[in-house]
Amino acid sequence: MATAPRPRTTTRDPEELAARLTGWLGARLPGARVSGLAAPASNGMSSETLLFDLEHPDAPVRGCALRLAADPAAYTVFPVYDMARQHRVMELVAARTDVPVPRVLWLEEDPAPLGAPFFVMARAEGRVPPDVMPYTYEGNWLHAATDAQRALLEAESVGVLARLHDQFPAREAEFLLPGGEGSPLRRHVDAQRSYYAWVVDGLPPSPLIEAAFAWLEDHWPADEGPAVLGWGDARIGNIVYDGFVPAAVLDWEMAACAPREVDLGWTVYLHRFFQDLTVGFGQPGLPDLLRRDAVERRYAELTGHVPRDMDFHTLYAALRHAIVMLRIAYRQAHFGEVEVPEDPDRLILHRASLAAMVRGTYWPGVTG
Repeated sequence: MATAPRPRTTTRDPEELAARLTGWLGARLPGARVSGLAAPASNGMSSETLLFDLEHPDAPVRGCALRLAADPAAYTVFPVYDMARQHRVMELVAARTDVPVPRVLWLEEDPAPLGAPFFVMARAEGRVPPDVMPYTYEGNWLHAATDAQRALLEAESVGVLARLHDQFPAREAEFLLPGGEGSPLRRHVDAQRSYYAWVVDGLPPSPLIEAAFAWLEDHWPADEGPAVLGWGDARIGNIVYDGFVPAAVLDWEMAACAPREVDLGWTVYLHRFFQDLTVGFGQPGLPDLLRRDAVERRYAELTGHVPRDMDFHTLYAALRHAIVMLRIAYRQAHFGEVEVPEDPDRLILHRASLAAMVRGTYWPGVTG
């Protein structure tokens, strides 16, 4: 494959974007000006987030964040980016719960002004556990914290899930159910199957991912439990903390109507993903943070709901993460950064842990 420039997650020019955003805001706040438009240090690979200051005497807030649908030219991670859906979820969470979410200000569904649908929200101030390098590595504020401080962060973060699941009226989350038939969990898994089919369309499929889907069918929960509003991307890297207490919960694009354990499995596994990587590079990481047994116990204490079938839900989280990782790897191949190996499973960074889950040997070897 020919050598190509390192892929970008956007092809947008910041100066041009700031000028267009200023023009759009001027129709709502005449004379408003955008300054300091920049991506946060941990900008993700899905919807694009940009921070800016809003200069206007009547501005509802000064510090703002722009949430912009992903750039189609950058080989998007997901097939659809529904900004109105994200905006609606954040408004409802703010109205129905005490979970801290950034104040949403304006929604624009017409792609013409900025080239894609977007919404503007208040910027959350605080600090976020880093993804690069992961917070499990040495050299960041969470790793440097005391055991007591990390215990507080963990307890408060599990509390976010507990309050979201308990306080939000479950019936009001049904608009998030994907099409199809069956229970909320069945629809959720079927939607992931469709996403996987999209990822591998015209490309080599993953035997490991397909084995994991087969495992789910063989171990389907006898009692799925009630569906609730799920955050979706439920991990501490999507929380802005004031000290060690959540100040804002971010990234609602994966919000779903699903059993509570879908969020819990994601929270537990995404920490394990970083922890396993860290141990693999010869560091101890943070083995006492977000242990599965501790998360389950804390959640049960707060809600009265004892998490069930967590082997299923942590494997499901690892499976979902594998599909995303495969899509990102195929994007790298699209831009000429990597070659697609004969075994596409080698493109999945956490293939060893997912394979161990399928074999039933992962959790017995993990403390907590």
